[in-house]
Amino acid sequence: MERSLKNTVAVITGGAEGIGYEITAKFLEQQAKTVIVLDNNEEKGAAAVVDLNSKYGDGKAVFIKCDVTKDLDDVSKKIFETYSQVDVLVNNAGTVDEKSARKTIELNSIALMEWSMKFWEHMRKDKGGLGGTILNIGSIYSFAIDPYVVFYKASKFAVQGFTTSLGHADNYKKFGVRLIIICPGFTYSALTDRQLCWDEHKEDFAKFVKNEIWQNAEEVGKAAVAVFQKGHSGSSWKIVVLMQLQVSTY
Repeated sequence: MERSLKNTVAVITGGAEGIGYEITAKFLEQQAKTVIVLDNNEEKGAAAVVDLNSKYGDGKAVFIKCDVTKDLDDVSKKIFETYSQVDVLVNNAGTVDEKSARKTIELNSIALMEWSMKFWEHMRKDKGGLGGTILNIGSIYSFAIDPYVVFYKASKFAVQGFTTSLGHADNYKKFGVRLIIICPGFTYSALTDRQLCWDEHKEDFAKFVKNEIWQNAEEVGKAAVAVFQKGHSGSSWKIVVLMQLQVSTY
């Protein structure tokens, strides 16, 4: 069954730039009612919303400054009080920081799980919710192995396991909340520009990634719409260049 984004209310973490911005834009192209952009960079978040509203209509995009590792309770409360039903959560905020395992796991894994559970509780049909979709942004490194970015891989493997387990068909049948993970390949974005690697890996990793196939963040935004429309709960989608979607089911 194909699903529609028309008239939905969506929340996107890390939505001020890169993949998060492109998903926001593509959701609005699909006539989402409101997309709430969460980001800890107030300047970029405000600018993104001005740009999006100039393209898609006044008030279609809303910005809330948010550190997803600290502000879950306050920001989610504000959202739920303002919007009676949130239909979609996209957990996109993340980092590549091989200098700190704790920071990487806290942002990429723990925060994602906590935001997922907060919105899962809001959406679950067995407790009066109307259902909904949680779309988690993984990575090709949710399953691929090479010698590099070991903390990042660990964090994204966790996202894969969490999403496919909570999104399992049995849980979807019981609770009515769909969870999907999309796993982009190498993507040009602010995240890749800011990545921090081990000193021992810098030169080798730089050579390695030059030989990989790269895509633009806009391609991932388009893919997110397609996956939202087609994906079943618990599915995992590898996103590669030219919108070649590959699905794995766990």
